[in-house]
Amino acid sequence: MPHRQEPDRVVHGFPHRAAVGASLTALYRRLSPDGVRRWPTSVTAADVALGDHEDLHLGTQRVAGALVRHLRLPEARMVVAFRRMEHAGTVELAPGPEYFVEVNERFRTRRRDIGAVLAHEITHVLLHRLGLRFPRTAENEILTDVVTAYLGAGWLLLDAYREDGVEHQKLGYLTPEEFGYVLAKRAEAFGEDPSPWFTSRVAYEAWVRGRAEAARERTAPPLAAAGRIERGRY
Repeated sequence: MPHRQEPDRVVHGFPHRAAVGASLTALYRRLSPDGVRRWPTSVTAADVALGDHEDLHLGTQRVAGALVRHLRLPEARMVVAFRRMEHAGTVELAPGPEYFVEVNERFRTRRRDIGAVLAHEITHVLLHRLGLRFPRTAENEILTDVVTAYLGAGWLLLDAYREDGVEHQKLGYLTPEEFGYVLAKRAEAFGEDPSPWFTSRVAYEAWVRGRAEAARERTAPPLAAAGRIERGRY
């Protein structure tokens, strides 16, 4: 069954706090802390950017390959196609070795965001291979966003958020602030600052709000007196 990214609809704040926490806990339980540390750096902007003059299909395949390698998936062939659809993207989780990803045709003219769409869909493949899932579809989509961000590819999803008089777009199921919160959790765990990567002003502002919420959480009971190791265990 294909998985879909939610259409553009911007909700703010932290309405999925419990699901985000459950997703992080599930990730650590499935991979172990040592397993999570296999992703010490995020995917780079250069690896997932499509040049203006690059062939669309070849470039999309290249970006998909970069994300497959970043997420440490086996070198399964990712077949990517563009078509008209309601959602940003879908992935068909077949037994393999090929995986079929479809991207909304509107991204033919929004090349800078193709990496974000692929990051979410290819993380679905990773979770499928890990056997990591929740009972409800909505929880699984939040899990996918959380894992994408925490393993170093989800900054792309936040950077695809734009909301101004010219453009309106938000990808994924987390709010912009929740993406910022998960990225702040990653920054704390890996000592990595994602702020230089944001090209969207509102995405950067959402990262700042998410970082502030993560900082506030660290000063609230029962974490107020805890060290870094204890906070990680919590």
